[in-house]
Amino acid sequence: MKTIEVKGALVPALGLGTWQLGGRQCVEAVRQALALGYRHIDTAQMYGNESEVGRAIRESGVPRGEIFLTTKLAPGNYAAARARRATEESLKRLGLDAVDLLLIHWPTGEAPLGETLAAMARLRAEGKTRFIGVSNFNVALLEEAVATHGADIICNQVEYHPFLSQRAVKAALARFGLMLTAYSPLGRGLVQRDKTLAALARKYGKSPAQLALRWLVDQATVAAIPKAASPAHLAANLDIFDFALAEADRAAIDALAANRRVVDPGWGPEWDEE
Repeated sequence: MKTIEVKGALVPALGLGTWQLGGRQCVEAVRQALALGYRHIDTAQMYGNESEVGRAIRESGVPRGEIFLTTKLAPGNYAAARARRATEESLKRLGLDAVDLLLIHWPTGEAPLGETLAAMARLRAEGKTRFIGVSNFNVALLEEAVATHGADIICNQVEYHPFLSQRAVKAALARFGLMLTAYSPLGRGLVQRDKTLAALARKYGKSPAQLALRWLVDQATVAAIPKAASPAHLAANLDIFDFALAEADRAAIDALAANRRVVDPGWGPEWDEE
């Protein structure tokens, strides 16, 4: 498994997203993923499945130190006192002493950004998380977090797939030496339906999804966290490290870039123009 090294963190480039997974399905998906070799698991307070993720990790038999686990503070939990309580509640649900990465899930402006980041830094200093970061931040918010508040973050988790370029965000992350974690990396069906990707996939004997995931993880500081539940899909998403994309084919995928956003709940920031 390729890993990304950023500020002392070693993050597996391919992980499992767990949004919309719950109950037994979530436990089985995470447990199966770990059995297959996944070592990067992503959850969130908003997902309502931290207990299931923690149970799967405990039952997997995989040493905790081998797993890179992310969770996220939900909107409503950004004031300093609430951030602390919410993180402690997350750890209790997970049945763990610490997570590897704690993120602000969505920037809502409900509390000063500096207050939330300072609270997260204290949680890191106390050993409740190894690293901190943000999610769904635009360039202006990244600038505020790093340049204004001096936050020692390692990543921005954002929607990223062949049809959403994220050029501005990627450029800002490169300036600050940070990584990008791509959620919805298959564009919620856009990848599977695209004719260009289908034609390229036939050439490599792979699926369009496998091609898109390979395109993502080939980027030096990008990790991808596709959601999957079935053993077949979990295995297929992991089966992307036995081929290499030709430069011309990478360019063809690059050329798909547009501004086709599939996640926009209405409370996000003003997205950067692509």
